[in-house]
Amino acid sequence: MNQMTALVPAADIVEPTRRPHRLRINSDNRAIVGGTSILSVIFLVALAAPLIAPFDPRAIDLPARLLPWSGEHLLGTDMLGRDNFSRIIYGARVSLLIGFFSALISSILGTVIGIVSASSRISDAIVMRILDGVMSIPATLLAIALMAIAGGSVSNVVLAVTIVETPRCARLARGLMLSLRERPYVEAAIAAGSGRVKLLVRHLLPGLMAPLAVQGAFIWAAAMLIEAALSFIGAGVPPSTPTWGNMIAESKGLWQLKPSLIFMPAIALSITILGVNLLGEGLRRAFDVKGH
Repeated sequence: MNQMTALVPAADIVEPTRRPHRLRINSDNRAIVGGTSILSVIFLVALAAPLIAPFDPRAIDLPARLLPWSGEHLLGTDMLGRDNFSRIIYGARVSLLIGFFSALISSILGTVIGIVSASSRISDAIVMRILDGVMSIPATLLAIALMAIAGGSVSNVVLAVTIVETPRCARLARGLMLSLRERPYVEAAIAAGSGRVKLLVRHLLPGLMAPLAVQGAFIWAAAMLIEAALSFIGAGVPPSTPTWGNMIAESKGLWQLKPSLIFMPAIALSITILGVNLLGEGLRRAFDVKGH
């Protein structure tokens, strides 16, 4: 699972002598346009789920189980007679929620930890050894262990993914801080008498925002995959909650009889992750992360 999180090398993130570029979004940035378009549609569908979904995603109707696609049940029903179309729509809410908040909290915590680590050699040695220890454990295995301790719920999945992904953001922020403080414009600000707070807010944090935003997008995608993996093995969100991972897990014994029960939520998950990854790539180009 570690390989699913695309880390951007710190050396490639900020130009060696100039201030970081501002965000530049235009119609030529096809990645960010495509990613934003995909995610906008999925967000709208998730928000309008009560209006779009024709059935209660948790409603069990045993006489109607495993019905084929029809005008009444657009994607048929599952082994408990629940409407698959409604469950896929509501499943978008869980995946987007877990992915977004995991990425947001990981980025914030990682930035704080990275700044603290880069502030002195003693703190750097202590913090980085702790982070190395956490990162030495495979992400999925660590998430499973944390869920076994905390129990299955949406908030606990967010907590587990945040703990798994925060060290990566922290290492990125720490590397950027060490690089940025050697830049001529930072040295000039120090020579001009800028205090620590002013130096951090005006000169260092702006240099962290672009690469961390890019990294956050890839963490978002990884978080949705981790949630699906946890749900698939029964260690994530409770089975009563409609999620794409739960739908795949519940239908794995019926893949030969009715493969659409697995393929449709898997396709929905894949399209969402594609949108997030396109957004991340678009942000990289828009922030001119590599200096092009």
